Amino acid sequence: MTTPRGFRDRSDDSLFTLIGEVPELVRNLVVAEIDSAKKWVKSVGKQAGLGGAWFVVALFFLFWLIPALGAFTIIGLSSWMPAWLASLIVVALFLVIIVVAALLGLQRFKKLSKRENPAKSITVDARIVKDVVDEY
Repeated sequence: MTTPRGFRDRSDDSLFTLIGEVPELVRNLVVAEIDSAKKWVKSVGKQAGLGGAWFVVALFFLFWLIPALGAFTIIGLSSWMPAWLASLIVVALFLVIIVVAALLGLQRFKKLSKRENPAKSITVDARIVKDVVDEY
């Protein structure tokens, strides 16, 4: 006899029969969970790859935007002053931006070197424990 959902009616099965089928049911559950995890990882990996590709496209156009912005600025400034002076001003502005960005990056790296190394703190903790053990 089957239930409306198509499952076999198990109400008349003995306890030993039901217990005997537990390993197969657990195996089927584990296999189904692993298959589900594989499908999920594949789907997430595909979406992450596509997202990464779109970021590469965006970075490509950002790379070409910078010279276009420089040319636009030079052309705009050259309507009020000679083109060579407009170019010189844009170059000087870009150099200032580069120097400020480099100094900010250098400051971040100096902060990194001032941080305590976790491995060093573990060594210090181990030495403290060893000293305490040696005292007693």
